Amino acid sequence: MFMLLTKYLFGDSSKESIIEIPQGQLYLVRPLSPKGYSELIFKDAAATIRRTGQEYQYQLVVQRAYEEGEEELLEEENGEDSLTEALGTDKDEKTFLLDEELRFRSEIRDGGDKVLAWRDLSGDPGDVFEFVCDTTVPASEVSTFEIVAVKCQYERKYRKPNDNATEKDLEQFNFTAQPIPSASPMSSPSSKAVPASLIPSSKAKPEEPTKFKVEDPKMVAIPRSRAAPKSKAVLVAVESELHMFDFDSQTFVLQDQHVIATVSETGDWKYWLQISSKEKDWLGQDIVADLNPVFNFEYLSFIFNHYTEDGSAYSWLLRFKDQQTEETFQEGLMQALWEQLNEMKWIKAKDDDKQYVLDAFQDLTMEDTPTEEEEPEVEEPEDESQQSEHYDTDESADDVDTHEDDGNVNSQLAVGYKHDRSFVVRGSKIGVFKHTPNNNLEFSTNISKVETPKGKLFSPKKVMLHAEDTNMILQNDKDPHSLYRMDLEYGKVVDEWKVHDDIPITTFAPEKKFSQMTGEQTFLGLSRNALYRVDPRLAGNKLVDSELKQYVSKNDFSTAATTEKGYIAVASNKGDIRMFDRLGINAKTHIPALGDPIVGLDVSADGRWVLATCRTYLLLIDALQKDGKNAGKLGFEKAFAKDSKPQPRRLALAPAHVAQFQHETKAPLSFTPARFNAGVEEQETSIISATGPFIVTWNMKKVLAGRKDPYTIKRYAEEVKADDFKYGSDRNVIVALPNEVNMVAKKSFKKPTRESIAAPVRRSGRGSTRLSRAEVVEEY
Repeated sequence: MFMLLTKYLFGDSSKESIIEIPQGQLYLVRPLSPKGYSELIFKDAAATIRRTGQEYQYQLVVQRAYEEGEEELLEEENGEDSLTEALGTDKDEKTFLLDEELRFRSEIRDGGDKVLAWRDLSGDPGDVFEFVCDTTVPASEVSTFEIVAVKCQYERKYRKPNDNATEKDLEQFNFTAQPIPSASPMSSPSSKAVPASLIPSSKAKPEEPTKFKVEDPKMVAIPRSRAAPKSKAVLVAVESELHMFDFDSQTFVLQDQHVIATVSETGDWKYWLQISSKEKDWLGQDIVADLNPVFNFEYLSFIFNHYTEDGSAYSWLLRFKDQQTEETFQEGLMQALWEQLNEMKWIKAKDDDKQYVLDAFQDLTMEDTPTEEEEPEVEEPEDESQQSEHYDTDESADDVDTHEDDGNVNSQLAVGYKHDRSFVVRGSKIGVFKHTPNNNLEFSTNISKVETPKGKLFSPKKVMLHAEDTNMILQNDKDPHSLYRMDLEYGKVVDEWKVHDDIPITTFAPEKKFSQMTGEQTFLGLSRNALYRVDPRLAGNKLVDSELKQYVSKNDFSTAATTEKGYIAVASNKGDIRMFDRLGINAKTHIPALGDPIVGLDVSADGRWVLATCRTYLLLIDALQKDGKNAGKLGFEKAFAKDSKPQPRRLALAPAHVAQFQHETKAPLSFTPARFNAGVEEQETSIISATGPFIVTWNMKKVLAGRKDPYTIKRYAEEVKADDFKYGSDRNVIVALPNEVNMVAKKSFKKPTRESIAAPVRRSGRGSTRLSRAEVVEEY
């Protein structure tokens, strides 16, 4: 049957492709190489046997599988030449001439894995490529693929068709007797390196405990250890293995099988992590938030970042002998981190608060994980006629770098809900940009002077669209007791609202999530210790006294957000979050602090998800109660039971990616306030934030499923100042750079790899806008 089938496949010479396996993963396995045991080349790929332009010559081709529309986007943004160049450099495609030297063979393993393998002729002895077929690929299809490959090799060798080849003729191309090493180092006792993707979903099950072999430390550049400060007390000291992330091989390379990891108190709220062996001190590190700790109990591992005095970042991994050892170390380290951030002894924290903190730094899977497949993105046409004003090599005199003119850069972004407009704050100016029907930005006008009704110029600290996007509320940080209303039709501040004589307003938020789409006049105001309603229609002070909740303690409120029903979430610089169903009362739910200040807050429209932004990570909290008498209620509506705190999900970049980010930028992480995509009757499907020149989007379904790769990135050449989704969709992102504003398609974001992290995005000429000299100085 197979012989007849392959004759049919070979029969139609008009088709370039003879046979294809549509889904699998491509690995390069180096059983004998010091470069690392196994490298994942393409996570999603297809394997094909193709004809070439020469008779009796065939190619084995493994091509990366693009996400919906991704390949077209690359072609549109960079041109056909760039796409061809990218493919030509093996970035997205690997091609191999089907010759007997490849020793092409297949294998079906005991666990059911179906594998194709062939020699890497340009690699070291023993190196092989392995295509691990997806579980949906039937074994018969793999067998057929191998037979086609055998016949291709026959034709190449004898320069004639395979029609009359006998089984004996073909037997010389059967290399199944040669063993195929496992593509996964997790099942190889001779493994020398741990993949960077070691930390899996908590649903993943390892085949067997990982074994490691000591790598020659000279293979990886090791930073010099800092001198440890004098210890006042030791919180914990345990034995472990030490591995270091190697940028070249993209693996964690074993450095020492026997080290002692010690957490010590060195001063007032100062703590130190020291890792040493009998022979040497490997590294010392202050215990601070930038440590970016991740614990994974399934693999008995702890990954963290280490910083040298020159700002360089490295990623390290400790592997413990058993779960008890890791738990002991985790409690000691988290005690030190929590005390450093909160300046309060861990022993004073409540037991359930302690567990909340520990859970937040583990690799958790959320409950109620959606199982349905993600809907494919619908392609949207782009406006071919839209030519943006951007940085050119042949700029005219009127199209120049604006920061040379006024000394300011873009600082804030407000995206319209009611009308397709975005507003960008730049010093005491506001640029207005129109969203075109084809998802580009078009410069509309410039409000060149933001000044008080008395004519005093100021640079808005915070802005919020209001009253069907006809007004904008502005905050002047030099006047903490007042806000200003700008009439956007006239481009002029028309009102000053005195909030209160004694109670300042440090930040504010809409009455309800979509209030800016309505004529609603009231909104929320916060001081460091008070939460209240502001009503601009009141005579005199605008604070509504009957809806004021003031605290005696120093809560240090920093930000707030509201749901579609008007439920309120308030966060603080201490790191805790309060949930209210209305103003003027005590919070229904209080979520304890991890210790890091919360700089941004968003809530899903239905109130199910609370999204907090800290400097080095995001925190996603499920506000729905799963059991007890309040099952089905939100934390905004009813208090959680004493022993049933919401389950936190800490959205942090993988430590290896953090190290690569900081290797590129020489700057620490600092996330912009994260946001969900927003729209009436729109499901929250994505999260966006930025740090330095990187924009990061998290896929909600992947996050809730506990996937280890839930985010994609886009890098720019400059720092991202502000970012948000276009209203009503998660497909397009509006980005404010220091001197440029862009709308970009989310499908252009890439998985974080060495290449995507290192390569800054250059201006595409589409969808980006910058202000010319005339527009900067133009009177509105």
